[in-house]
Amino acid sequence: MADPTVLLPEAEIAERVAKMAGVIAPRVDDETVAVCLLTGGLWFCADLTRALARLGRNLSFDALWLASYGDERASLGRCEVRADLQRPLHGRKALIVDDVFDTGLSLSEAARLVRDAGAAEVLTAVFARKPWPTPRAIEPDFVGWEAPARFLVGYGMDAAGTLRGLPYVGALD
Repeated sequence: MADPTVLLPEAEIAERVAKMAGVIAPRVDDETVAVCLLTGGLWFCADLTRALARLGRNLSFDALWLASYGDERASLGRCEVRADLQRPLHGRKALIVDDVFDTGLSLSEAARLVRDAGAAEVLTAVFARKPWPTPRAIEPDFVGWEAPARFLVGYGMDAAGTLRGLPYVGALD
């Protein structure tokens, strides 16, 4: 596998996450539950919740493990729930956090599941939003980076399970 082309270095990721936290902080409180979409959202969710804590917002943490890609480079067109929510959401605000917004399938399904769990309000934050040629069911409330239409890796994004841990966002195409 060739080395990825660096699109967004580590320092710029940190700046974007801090800026997002500043925009999100007034919209959440300490009763808000951050719902991380696994597996890719883990890196961004960890950084974002720490950035929010620096601003005095201490969110609870939960996760949903949804799969819509498997090890493929294109969406399978359906979303499989591999692990459901563990924390009660009834009457609470939820902030769904994911690494990349591509087809919108995972984020739409996550929002539905969180609403069905009784969340009073559902907000969504993605680190990268890729352009898409057709309308998507949902658009995220908060976006860290308008990404190009390339195959992204690093900062949680992967190629068949590899390269997620890169500290930068790169492209493999």
